[in-house]
Amino acid sequence: MTVEVLKTTALNALHRELGAKMVPFAGYDMPVQYPMGVMKEHLQVRNAAGLFDVSHMGQIRLRGENIAQALEALMPQDVLGLPLDRQRYGLLTNEQGGIRDDLMFANCGDSFMLVVNAACKDQDYVWLRQNLPESISMEMLVDQGLLALQGPAARQVMAGLAPAAANMVFMDTLSCQVAGIDCWLSCSGYTGEDGFEISVAAADAEKLARLLLAEDEVEFIGLGARDSLRLEAGLCLYGHDMDESISPVSANLLWAISKVRRPGEARAGNYPGAAVIAKQLAEGTAEKRVLLDVEGRAPVREGVEIVNAEGSVLGRVSSGGFGPSIGRPIVMAYVATKALSQGEALYASVRGKLLPLTLRKSPFVEQRYYRG
Repeated sequence: MTVEVLKTTALNALHRELGAKMVPFAGYDMPVQYPMGVMKEHLQVRNAAGLFDVSHMGQIRLRGENIAQALEALMPQDVLGLPLDRQRYGLLTNEQGGIRDDLMFANCGDSFMLVVNAACKDQDYVWLRQNLPESISMEMLVDQGLLALQGPAARQVMAGLAPAAANMVFMDTLSCQVAGIDCWLSCSGYTGEDGFEISVAAADAEKLARLLLAEDEVEFIGLGARDSLRLEAGLCLYGHDMDESISPVSANLLWAISKVRRPGEARAGNYPGAAVIAKQLAEGTAEKRVLLDVEGRAPVREGVEIVNAEGSVLGRVSSGGFGPSIGRPIVMAYVATKALSQGEALYASVRGKLLPLTLRKSPFVEQRYYRG
């Protein structure tokens, strides 16, 4: 029997010093919670500020000529139109129209920065290398840490340490010093709250983390609360709510397909799976990702079947749990489009009981990104 040797981030010792419960995640030894517990950590982010270690994510730097054109051939986003010091949410698609990975990509002027999912980063790197021109150089920034500071107090805290960050709006990026430490900031995150992701040399990551944690408004937050925070905000998690078998159309990510890349527009298609996705845009898909309220307080977990009153299966839960901000269960699921269009009553089949579900048109909590 082989034992998996877990990788560690530059903050591993600090997590342990602060009493984190550590678990394997995407090949890394990561904190799932701290002594204050998942519920309080979650509410800490909603009410003040939380600090996340996301150094397991892949940070890839691209350099060379015509990077934007080359990247636009690999995903359905407007890369050519991305202004300097701005970033966008992107999707790497396969030939079947499925989602290979989701990522953030930023225009840094002389380079592009990509931030990809931890579980996908090695295969992403190989695939990008195979599909980008040889003239574009690629570097996985293995000596960079990545922190995320999230919550309504995040901006005040960051501005105190890096005044230039005060005026950043959602999706801005900036190279600056944070308390004298060289950092690259993006005004973004995965909680629905205002905040920043901070790329910093691994050698400086612990020093920066301690400086941020010294602020009264900031506490360390683990993977448990990170999951419930993103689910409340209606945000997908790769490997659960999307994968290579699910298209952006089924995943209800039409907003992420830039208008200029859609059928009939100036730069339509010309990315993997474009013909499949164009057909789905015109004709629809068999199922669609939706958000659902649950009647009662029983948890509805990933994998639970969505059924009608007769018990016929109409879909499945892709992410489910308890929403601490709203005090009740929350569900993200894939449901048959026909059932949705007909307004069919939906139920979660949990241990022989049918729990009534109600379709939502908006996230469980309001997204509070700062847009100026």
